[in-house]
Amino acid sequence: MDRTNSREPRKAAKARGPYAVGDERRRRILDVAVEHFAQWGFHASSLARIAKEVGVTQGGLLHHFGSKEELLVSVLERSEEHDVERFFSSEFDSAADCFLRLIDLVDYNSRRPGRTRMFNVLVGESSDRAHPAHAFFRRRYATIVARLSGTLRAAADAGELRPDADCTAVAHELLAVMDGIQLQWALDPESVDMARRLRVYLDRLYGSVSATGSALPSPAP
Repeated sequence: MDRTNSREPRKAAKARGPYAVGDERRRRILDVAVEHFAQWGFHASSLARIAKEVGVTQGGLLHHFGSKEELLVSVLERSEEHDVERFFSSEFDSAADCFLRLIDLVDYNSRRPGRTRMFNVLVGESSDRAHPAHAFFRRRYATIVARLSGTLRAAADAGELRPDADCTAVAHELLAVMDGIQLQWALDPESVDMARRLRVYLDRLYGSVSATGSALPSPAP
């Protein structure tokens, strides 16, 4: 047996160790930051408290994220990338497919309360132009409206939706209702079934803009 070759895998694994530890610590910081931003918002959250809960010094936290602003944006970007990859990485087959995936997303949000409450707190705070998340949320809403309205226009061109449907207005309305249901859920999660309420609304919305006036199809089992 070649002794030199037999040692190489162990050396490589050892070399990767510090990077793996660093990646895990970075993920832990992001996870704890979600809970803190959800509970206190951005301005009242403390890097020192986040670092203490993670089990690192504030300097160690700043080694991974140079500032509280950078940490906030990283939290938001990580969450957005996760959602896009999980629910929207492929193109929509139809307007109905788009609506059903949104229901799936809202159902998923009800099972991750920390992230969902963080979103509610930060989107409200970020109406202040000086807030570090202001640019992120402006860009996020513009991107979502553009994708939704484009999907709805394509569905109208294909004959699924009425040709006179105001696709941009429908996209804005849909986002407003989703955010409103989510806010009601955050205030009283025991009495608000987000996915069910959104399904009822989207059935009504789809029927009002579909070419045949039909409700959404049942989700695939």
